[in-house]
Amino acid sequence: MWFFNFCKSSIGRKFFMALSGLLLLAFLAVHAFGNAAIYAGSKYFQFYADFLHNFPVLVLLASVGLGSVLVLHIVLGLSLFLEKRQRTGRYEVYARLTENTFASRTMGYTGLFILLFLIIHVTTFVFAPGSDTPISVVVMERFSSFFFSLFYLVSFIALGVHLNHGFFSMMQTFGFNHPRYDKTISVLTVAVPVAFLVIFGGIPLYFMSGAGASFMHH
Repeated sequence: MWFFNFCKSSIGRKFFMALSGLLLLAFLAVHAFGNAAIYAGSKYFQFYADFLHNFPVLVLLASVGLGSVLVLHIVLGLSLFLEKRQRTGRYEVYARLTENTFASRTMGYTGLFILLFLIIHVTTFVFAPGSDTPISVVVMERFSSFFFSLFYLVSFIALGVHLNHGFFSMMQTFGFNHPRYDKTISVLTVAVPVAFLVIFGGIPLYFMSGAGASFMHH
């Protein structure tokens, strides 16, 4: 009974929100590592994609698990966002004020924008391509569009803003709010989003700048 009461409480929802965020962050790290192959050229990126397709069962299980974690994160996020707007108090787990930062004020909005991006991303690169169309070709075709690349760039900026507050909030929820950790957390709160922004955001810039014109030749 205590577990269900904990899950329904604000603290419990924040804990599972942070836990799901940590799992999604781990996925982003792996995904970023794989997508970085784009900078090496189509041959290397296609090799990465084909390698994943050699393990369809594992990919399916990982996709279902990831989707479940994402849904949980979204539901909890919306619940906490709406609850926050209905009250004037502070988060119980925060040790210092963070309500006035741009990232904290826009968490709900950047989250919804990222959800829109994910829907477009999945329909574009997972369900849309034909079975006989190499993913490297699809990447080249899609990112050849300036506005498609621009949308991706804006989406990754939104992701960076979301992670900026999300990472800090996650650390606070897990109890890393001692003064001895403040400097490290402050650095990571900036470094983690910037790292993802450089890797992911660099992809549309790679094509928008014209450097991606050689993508299919490597």
